[in-house]
Amino acid sequence: MPPPKESILSKAFYPVGCALGGISLPIAQNYYIKRPFYTGIHRHIALGLIGAVFGYYVDRFLDRKWMERDAVIRHYVELHPEDFVQNKRKYKEIFDEWIPVR
Repeated sequence: MPPPKESILSKAFYPVGCALGGISLPIAQNYYIKRPFYTGIHRHIALGLIGAVFGYYVDRFLDRKWMERDAVIRHYVELHPEDFVQNKRKYKEIFDEWIPVR
């Protein structure tokens, strides 16, 4: 069975989310000390880039973690096939009898 295709949204979720979080930190700080939100724009850019890099590595870490988990499960299923018997059923066995109510 081929692995599911990743969408652009799922691949960019962590980097974009962490970048937005990094940009929002100086904005919140400027709000609390009553400065314009764009003051210290270099901090916005730097923390946004740091957040994007952090999000990229979080995404890679989670992908590796899930791949390792799937490999362990797949290996267990290969070692114990008697516990995972797939019964081929026909459609008439899956669906209940339908009686229309009028």
